[in-house]
Amino acid sequence: MARWVPILATVALLGACASTPDSPPPEPVPSVTSATVTPALPTTSPTPTPTPSAAPFDPSEAHRTVAELAVLGPREATGEAYARASELVSTRFRTLGYQVTTQEFDVPAGTSWGVRVPAGRTHNVVADPVDFDPEQPHIVIGAHLDTVPQAPGAEDNASGVAVMLELARMVADEPAGLPVRFIAFGAEEPRGSGDARHHYGSQHYVAELSGAQKAATRAMVSLDRVGVRAEAVPLAHGGRGDPAVRRALAEASPAEIPVTQVENTTSDHWSFEKAGIASARIGSVPYAGYHTPRDTPGVVAEDQLGRVGAVMWAWLRTL
Repeated sequence: MARWVPILATVALLGACASTPDSPPPEPVPSVTSATVTPALPTTSPTPTPTPSAAPFDPSEAHRTVAELAVLGPREATGEAYARASELVSTRFRTLGYQVTTQEFDVPAGTSWGVRVPAGRTHNVVADPVDFDPEQPHIVIGAHLDTVPQAPGAEDNASGVAVMLELARMVADEPAGLPVRFIAFGAEEPRGSGDARHHYGSQHYVAELSGAQKAATRAMVSLDRVGVRAEAVPLAHGGRGDPAVRRALAEASPAEIPVTQVENTTSDHWSFEKAGIASARIGSVPYAGYHTPRDTPGVVAEDQLGRVGAVMWAWLRTL
């Protein structure tokens, strides 16, 4: 079984990993519409108690988080920058009231996008609402925190982590119909070719689930490369089984936000899909700085972050 330990203010050194090209065709971009929440109707009581309502998704706050992570430099899964990023993310989750743990695991040495990376130990950051029971129905929203060794990873994948943190803030204020477990996955980027050398954090997470925990995971969404300008928001499924989560995301999407439905196996949703857990990915638009030092905050557009946030929030309201 995995060793789950409270995350410390100072995290041990962690470091390397990588990724494979994975992209639907690029397209131009429409205007952004931030997600909004309709206040609950007043009751007939003369002094009604207002229902708490989350402030709308804030694209500018998400972009600030992208910059905070990118300035740390490449976040190799067993390196120091990953440790700092993990501390930053776990602190944000704790500030929002979540219970934060780490799930530790080993990764092998390998080659990550042409660069040798060492073997070592890394971890997933897991944020749960108070009194969360993993054997009761819930959903998982994840985003990988690591990068390839040569990229500061603004789009890949500080963008996904930033959207996840904004959603965690909104869910803390206005819970969804099912509890939400948020996970910043480590070592998503490959250390060689093939499934066995990719998505280490999510593969480890799924492997450690008991039968009851797996059955209780009603859906998983991976937020991966969600900020590059595009005509639409890409919704992906790996092609194994019923793409029910991808379909539900598309059906819930606000009418003014175009979406595309594609097949893609190159993110953490694939680990869940292979295990028979309903899952989907949002993101994966081509861009020139992919897996290079040019993957900086300037490639991430606030309007695209806002559209992804709006799609996710609309879907969460349907649970």
